[in-house]
Amino acid sequence: KKINIEGKVKKQSGGHGQFADCWINLEPTPRDAGFIFEDCIVGGAIPRQFIPSVEKWVRDALQHGVLGGFPVVDVKVSLVDGKFHAVDSSDFAFQTAGSIAFKEGMAIAEPTLLEPIMHMEISVPESMTGDVLKDLSGRRGRVQGMSSRGTVQTIKAEAPMSEVLEYGNVLNGITSGQGTYIMSIASYKEVPEQIATRLLEALKKKKEAAEEE
Repeated sequence: KKINIEGKVKKQSGGHGQFADCWINLEPTPRDAGFIFEDCIVGGAIPRQFIPSVEKWVRDALQHGVLGGFPVVDVKVSLVDGKFHAVDSSDFAFQTAGSIAFKEGMAIAEPTLLEPIMHMEISVPESMTGDVLKDLSGRRGRVQGMSSRGTVQTIKAEAPMSEVLEYGNVLNGITSGQGTYIMSIASYKEVPEQIATRLLEALKKKKEAAEEE
């Protein structure tokens, strides 16, 4: 969901300090649109030389999201306001402020977990089509079309990558080695909620176990 959030750094303990204050709008983009950064600063609220610093560290923060540490995709960040100090502001301060705003914003923006979806073309003897379709259904596969050539049936479908990592062995078992297939990545789609919850909980336990060792 779209949110507006502040990232602020303020360290002043004698001598040269660090100060940066930035406000960003965080919102989802259409699927596969990637990352968009928009500079909306007017009136010199943040000096121009510091704006690339905010963008740089937001881009870095994209690599480790709040859901299982997975990278973040399809998000727009707009830098809309901020404050600076004539002496204590620096590239580093604004890099840190931008990173803080993004990470804290993502934690409350209700992000969703995505998974890669594979496009598949499976060619099998016509008599075995039903068994292959039944297996695909159990792998969260969706049939998008079918065509025949002689006694060979070609099934076009999409399925989550996690469900078809060893599909060659599966297809050989179903068709006694008479089936062939090709697949390529098609897109990313939301993981069903119950599966995402189970996966993230397993990752959390794995991380906790590693920290205890």
